[in-house]
Amino acid sequence: MNSPVVVGVDGSPTSYAAAGYAARIADQRGRPLHLVHGYLHPLGYGVGINPYDLGVPAPTRAAVEMLESAAEQLRSRWPGLEVETRQVAGGPAASLIDESRRAGLLVVGTRGVGGFKGLLLGSVSTQVAGHSRCPVFVVRPAEGEELPYDGPVLVGVDGSTHSRLAVAHGAQEAVRRGGVLRLVNAYAINTSPMLSFPPEGLQEYEVALRDNATGVLREAAAVVRHDHPELTIEEHVVAGANPAQDLVEATRGAALAVVGSRGHGGFVGMLLGSISQALVQHAHCPVLVAHGTLPDQE
Repeated sequence: MNSPVVVGVDGSPTSYAAAGYAARIADQRGRPLHLVHGYLHPLGYGVGINPYDLGVPAPTRAAVEMLESAAEQLRSRWPGLEVETRQVAGGPAASLIDESRRAGLLVVGTRGVGGFKGLLLGSVSTQVAGHSRCPVFVVRPAEGEELPYDGPVLVGVDGSTHSRLAVAHGAQEAVRRGGVLRLVNAYAINTSPMLSFPPEGLQEYEVALRDNATGVLREAAAVVRHDHPELTIEEHVVAGANPAQDLVEATRGAALAVVGSRGHGGFVGMLLGSISQALVQHAHCPVLVAHGTLPDQE
């Protein structure tokens, strides 16, 4: 497998940080790095258009220079890295989603050019994280701080098919980043006055919830230990009123958080489940949204 690592670059500081993160990933895995700039055109937004068919103008000189400058900086920092650049006529999100059909990994920043300051996740990042055909890293660099890379990898686990895919990706990332994998199951405790139990019934209910969460983690950990005996695996059950918020809080101190695109109870048409959306938008570290099939063993 030598499919490229693809990163969207639009000239914003966030996209440059994403490009640097993507370069480190590509260099570590011996993959080529493709810098892609999807530029808008006057004939529509969202779907890539063949410029030869419709006469779409070429990208501006400034855009070409921006992309080439970014590539040169990455080549100088990682001398052995193969870096290619590509301008694509079409909406940035649609361009990257199309790239995901051939890419091994996608990397996007949380906001690009034109993003409102208060918008936690730009529309391009949201669309790519939901529609990509391959795993997507979403990075949100804090001003003046380096993105974390080496350290514990956290995976949100609920026993669903998407969760099992996330665990497989998380295990491989943990091998690359120091050997510590944190499996976390966050579930909601009863806080609704509509759901009332006698004291003994409530206690049994809460014990059943915790036992189920513990069993889900134990099963996931057993699979990982079989495939990656070298890893240190931590299992954490978190009970609270807001599982999404609890999982976000658990990402403090992690180098990476990994989630499936949907978990238990997700609607079929929902591209990102509520827990996954919360992590992508609020996690204290980069987030990997697991898409596609099981990770290859490079």
